[in-house]
Amino acid sequence: MISAGKAATPAPSAGKSVADRAKPLQLDAVSKAIIEQLQEDGRRSYAEIGKAVGLSEAAVRQRVQKLTESGVMQVVAVTDPMQLGFYRQAMIGIRVSGDTTIVAEALGALTAVDYVVLTAGSFDIMAEVVCENDDDLIDLLNKQIRAIDGVQSTETFVYLKLFKQFYNWGTR
Repeated sequence: MISAGKAATPAPSAGKSVADRAKPLQLDAVSKAIIEQLQEDGRRSYAEIGKAVGLSEAAVRQRVQKLTESGVMQVVAVTDPMQLGFYRQAMIGIRVSGDTTIVAEALGALTAVDYVVLTAGSFDIMAEVVCENDDDLIDLLNKQIRAIDGVQSTETFVYLKLFKQFYNWGTR
């Protein structure tokens, strides 16, 4: 599965503002087609992809390596947390006093936190968390997140049911 940010490692542009990021890499039609093939099925073989896009297996392997090394994409396994014993997921809106990037970095270091973004609006930061149960969520909020210097307040949005989570939005 190709991920647009939810992976074990930070996205290559994580921590950079739009102005700080390098100019987007211009992809040709073949590279876009390779990405779209992997977004449909991240386990698809290079030979299968090659047939679909008109390249050899070796050429597809080289392009995939270039795309991953440049940070354009990641190939990751996306799991169902509930099937792994993590029955509580939530998005936490966080209001911060002071430097939001310092708080975001501290949140990113927490094991239960799998997604952190700086935002505009009612919250300075949004963080997604995955916990085993409600007691773990309470512990995370009280002993870890609210204990971070600069965290002014939090609001927790508990997930009741996941209706859609896809990463196949293409390359445009």
